[in-house]
Amino acid sequence: MPARLRPAPAEAVRDALSASPRSDEQTRLLVKHYLAVLEAREPGRSVEVRVPPYAAVQAIPGVRHTRGTPPAVVETDASTWIALATGSLSWTAAEAAGLLRASGERADLSPYLPLTSGA
Repeated sequence: MPARLRPAPAEAVRDALSASPRSDEQTRLLVKHYLAVLEAREPGRSVEVRVPPYAAVQAIPGVRHTRGTPPAVVETDASTWIALATGSLSWTAAEAAGLLRASGERADLSPYLPLTSGA
């Protein structure tokens, strides 16, 4: 079983968010941090959120799956995930621009984003 993601320390998140350009290490930290925040705030297993090559989590209450592909899958790149999580990009805009793939019931994460308040 893979290790659970944990939110990063607030100072590390602030430093990574303010870096320009961001290193791969900072990008990895932010991706994993915001996936961990989503998983903690919306526990469940009905949606798998994938941000290759960094990480994936299962979250959102609902139908639980035990094998194979979950009932809903969201996949995006690191920059898009960070922008969605911080509120600098809306779910609707990301979908319209083709920056993410979302399929299945509950795959719309807009009710759960951004993740920055209290993160």
